[in-house]
Amino acid sequence: MSIVSNTLKRIKPSPTIAVTQKARELKASGKDIIGLGAGEPDFDTPENIKQAAIKAIKGGDTKYTAVDGTPALKDAIINKFKRENNLEYQIDQITVGAGGKHVIYNAMMATLNEGDEVIVPAPYWVSYPDMVLLAGGTPIILECTEKQGFKINPLELEKIITKKTKWIILNSPSNPTGACYSEKDIRAIAKVLDKHPHVNILSDDIYEHVTYEGFKFFTIAQIEGLKDRVLTMNGVSKAYSMTGWRIGYAAGPSEIIKAIAKIQSQSTTNPSSISQAAAVEALNGTQDFIKDRAASFQERRNFVVKALNEIDRIECLNPDGAFYVFPSCKGLMGKKDTNGNELKTDTDFVQSLLENSGVAVVQGSAFGLEGFFRISYATSMENLKKAMERINSFCKSLS
Repeated sequence: MSIVSNTLKRIKPSPTIAVTQKARELKASGKDIIGLGAGEPDFDTPENIKQAAIKAIKGGDTKYTAVDGTPALKDAIINKFKRENNLEYQIDQITVGAGGKHVIYNAMMATLNEGDEVIVPAPYWVSYPDMVLLAGGTPIILECTEKQGFKINPLELEKIITKKTKWIILNSPSNPTGACYSEKDIRAIAKVLDKHPHVNILSDDIYEHVTYEGFKFFTIAQIEGLKDRVLTMNGVSKAYSMTGWRIGYAAGPSEIIKAIAKIQSQSTTNPSSISQAAAVEALNGTQDFIKDRAASFQERRNFVVKALNEIDRIECLNPDGAFYVFPSCKGLMGKKDTNGNELKTDTDFVQSLLENSGVAVVQGSAFGLEGFFRISYATSMENLKKAMERINSFCKSLS
């Protein structure tokens, strides 16, 4: 009899973390590997933020804090939402967790009962469906095709909402595709959700500040009449290059926020006191560097999209945000690599690419859409140039 719970057997390890770990292991063994699997900015955490953490350490701010965030950080979050999104929240409507993933996990654990359904648009961030399963819910996958720009078709959304639907998860800019929902897109979705007041909305806005060419970010809580049903998640990981600091936060109905705090009180307790102090400075301090970094990501996106579309049988849309592209490798299915292995799936493609060319990417099927692969261009242009040359050579070597 296995000691492992049946709940745990329903989920799989994170594919993106697995690819990144595999790349690390190969590098450690002496292999020349270019890792394009991790969604982690290559920029350093800004100096003013690091200094705020050092000041907190020297000042003795090293003790337990309130379970779901310090008053100072909650105030900074309230000010952020008011300043950037024109949204008003009270302190009892804010929660802070050990990263955005932690906040979403807490929300699912705090609200889902067995049989509750959560609509997850695909391609999706790999953790959404598994977190729903861990909480006892049922993920309902809504496929969003390449033809749709990997975005929700409101008519298709309408068809899959049931009495059991408790949440829909929206992620814009998107991981893994970089697709962004305009205000018009979001209002079309909201029009459907208006008819179904029992459906709550989890808006994952973690890539809010990574958008290109004047794209205007808009979040669904800004729509009048919907705010009381929306949990808006964000964090400091992507915009401020603070992935390792592990600070995510959310704003939403006080009932949900209170339930999340109860879960957190019996699991992790408070996020790191030092990281919270750093996050206060991140949100309250200068924001000048954000545009410059987004411009750098845009330059990399332009290069990667152009290079991929010049490769025979690879097709890649040009995304409006995040730091990912989601190209199709369907045209290569049925081909054989130099070892005689036939590429039948996108998993075959990414494994062969890693083994034969030393480039680590993630298969599209891990994100719920077969026939694609995700590239993170949150790395140096030098690495990207080498990687594109290797992918091109690999594809040319197939027969």
